[in-house]
Amino acid sequence: MGGVGMSTRMRFMFAGSRARPVWRRLGTVGAVAAALFLAGCGETAKLSVAEGTGPHPALPPPNSTLVPTVNIAPAIGWPRGMSPHPAAGTRVEAFARGLDHPRWMLVLPNGDVLVAETNAPPKPDDGKGIRGWVMSLVMKRAGAGVPSANRITLLRDADGDGTAEVRSVLLSGLNSPFGMALIGDRLFVANADAVLSFPYKTGDTVIQGSGTKLVDLPGGPINHHWTKNLLASADGRKLYVSVGSNSNVAERGMAVESGRAAIWEVDVATGAHRVYASGLRNPVGMAWSSDGATLWTVVNERDGLGSDLVPDYLTSVREGAFYGWPYSYYGPHVDARVEPPQPALVASAVVPDYALGPHTASLGLASSAGNRLPAPFETGMFVGQHGSWNRKPYSGYKVVFVPFRDGKPAGVPLDVLTGFLNDSGDAMGRPVGVVIDKQGALLVADDVGNVIWRVTAQP
Repeated sequence: MGGVGMSTRMRFMFAGSRARPVWRRLGTVGAVAAALFLAGCGETAKLSVAEGTGPHPALPPPNSTLVPTVNIAPAIGWPRGMSPHPAAGTRVEAFARGLDHPRWMLVLPNGDVLVAETNAPPKPDDGKGIRGWVMSLVMKRAGAGVPSANRITLLRDADGDGTAEVRSVLLSGLNSPFGMALIGDRLFVANADAVLSFPYKTGDTVIQGSGTKLVDLPGGPINHHWTKNLLASADGRKLYVSVGSNSNVAERGMAVESGRAAIWEVDVATGAHRVYASGLRNPVGMAWSSDGATLWTVVNERDGLGSDLVPDYLTSVREGAFYGWPYSYYGPHVDARVEPPQPALVASAVVPDYALGPHTASLGLASSAGNRLPAPFETGMFVGQHGSWNRKPYSGYKVVFVPFRDGKPAGVPLDVLTGFLNDSGDAMGRPVGVVIDKQGALLVADDVGNVIWRVTAQP
């Protein structure tokens, strides 16, 4: 996927049934040359991102090519004095700089902000040999190849000036942590392979101890789509856990997908869990509707069908529903690569509510509740789009707002924060997690710029 699981996209590219013989015949020099060649190869989109956005996105026929599209925006970071471009009526400033691959955030009741500084865990059974080496080169080019800091950092803006002057390592020694949730006096953290629980009291800046395991999560020596997100129910009795697939389209069989491509419901008291909804290739961000009654998620869809397919999406999550992966997308659109087919499951597949454009890598999700940005951003959802690396031209690389009416997405998305790519196509930053802070500002984690950006209304 264009954001969290680069290894999945690259594995699909290098291990695809047509490409594999080529890679096996390559020597070291040939592999490097091929990696550079592929970085500019593939087909070009025939549709705009806007045509692949909204409640009824354009879904052209698949465009499978011998060489899948690879179009990487090299990660360079922010030059001094530069920052993203905020929407009219807003401004953006750095809340915290100098972080180590910040991906996800949680705002605590006292206003402290927790940041997961994290990256993919080791995957010893994935990407071995020349193929794995080339994959690592491509990952580094996109800014996704750094080791995981494996920590949760606390940021505190004690004087209320919009900049965090207090920084403390709250938890360290974790295993690619991502999602976080606070329920009473317990802080829950989703590692790449388990949900842990830690004691917490208001104002803590350091938590000692290794935590208590609540539930194991699908992990293992490959563990594509390693990010596991958390969202607590309003009554604090349940945790919802997003678990991405272990492949692009089940090319290694469904046995390795047990419990994956799903959102789990976990009982906080016992750790008992069940699959709440399935067929969601890589759900990442989750949020409650403004009335707290409906669970929403953003999902990264599959690759290898061309620059115009398949749009990532925002959808409400129905209990017990199946959303198509891997057998189909957007309801009845069958993916012919998946064998054996499952027509009965395809017939039951729920159509997502709102497309977010192909390969935008929509990861972050935050309800507008409590925000103090101008009127256009009053009711809806903020979405952090990490950005594509297998579409020509690029898509994503911005934060958008999807307006809601009567509890459903309505209208075109509005740009909130743009300018993450420079005129040369380099990625100065890549937005991931989004949250609303205690003052109603929008915080955006930028894992290439290593910054938390803060968007507020113009005074």
